[in-house]
Amino acid sequence: MDRIIAKPWHVFLSLSALLTLSACGKSAETTQVPEATKVTVAEVINQPITEWDEFTGRLEAPESVVIRPRVAGYIDKVAFREGDLVKKGDLLFQIDPRPFVAEVKRLEALLQQAKAAQVRAQSEADRGQRLLNSNAMSAELAQARVTAAAEARANTASVQAQLDTARLNLEFTHITSPINGRVSRALVTEGNLVAVGDTNLTSVVSTDKVYAYFDADEQTFLKYSQLARSAGSQVRSPTPVYLGLTNEKDLPHLGKLDFIDNQVNPQTGTISGRAVFDNSDGLFTPGLYARIRLVGSQQYKAVLIKDEAVGTDLGKKYVMVLNKDNVVQYRGIELGPRLLGLRVVRSGLSQGDRIVINGLLRIRSGDTVNAQVAAMADEATLAELSKQRKLLESQATAQSNPDISPAPRG
Repeated sequence: MDRIIAKPWHVFLSLSALLTLSACGKSAETTQVPEATKVTVAEVINQPITEWDEFTGRLEAPESVVIRPRVAGYIDKVAFREGDLVKKGDLLFQIDPRPFVAEVKRLEALLQQAKAAQVRAQSEADRGQRLLNSNAMSAELAQARVTAAAEARANTASVQAQLDTARLNLEFTHITSPINGRVSRALVTEGNLVAVGDTNLTSVVSTDKVYAYFDADEQTFLKYSQLARSAGSQVRSPTPVYLGLTNEKDLPHLGKLDFIDNQVNPQTGTISGRAVFDNSDGLFTPGLYARIRLVGSQQYKAVLIKDEAVGTDLGKKYVMVLNKDNVVQYRGIELGPRLLGLRVVRSGLSQGDRIVINGLLRIRSGDTVNAQVAAMADEATLAELSKQRKLLESQATAQSNPDISPAPRG
């Protein structure tokens, strides 16, 4: 019986084949398709906007009055509580009225005396005229009586004027508020002597409205002048102005521009402007600093995105746009100013585009991603954008109808 003897090189080939098959099996088991990178995407916001310019300004009261005495005397009474709201005509200070009352009484008596003298002089003049007509008195003496009567009338008028002044001075001992507003502290207390016009007693500022004054440079002024000319001089609709205080993140208060100065300051190269805001709730205090935002362009339709969605590549700005197959594509963009925490995109994006807003550094152009949909802005920002859109629409209506909401511009 023949025996089959395996040769060494046959054994080597068999082992090599087994090892190769084993390796292929393991490779097939371990090879897996990589998961798509999770990113957050949002659709761009597309709506009519205007660009805004920001300035720093200071609040002032439309009316501000320093209270000074109009007569000299001793302060009898401080009739207000410091820092309170007062109305026009409310008593603030009382000056001792007794010397003024005595002066009024003296002049009243003097007036009665002058009137009696006037009656007597007039009677003498009338009698002298009758005697002159009957040749019983010389013309010279009769004329003297007429002159005396005229002097008596003048004396009566003089005393009457003095009495009127004395009564005014008595009235001035009651120092009242000339406007509605908030009173400051009392600079003079009871018992102190005050002089006419030399002593500041307190001050009152109006509170129902507030002015915000700001300065714009020549370039900005020329830009606004061009906007006004392009809008047409026949329509003078209110220019909206937003204001924010130093403790406020945004600019939530809406007012209107009501004054622009008539010349540029040659020393500073700036021109002053003023906006007016309602202050019926007493939020604004004169003297506060404020941030002011004015419309800086004509209305146009813009794309708005988050700043977090923007990448930088060798100084150029770009975003990753998502197509219908969830594949991201690189797209260069041109950025504009910020608006309510969003960024205006001047070119590169259009309505309906979806872009990556979170996870930009984890992906490359051409990657397929696992898109998690989110909003481009929170509800408060969307509400403010809607508010501004309605404001712009109302402005457009006002411009088409000059009878709606006319307002001066300085």
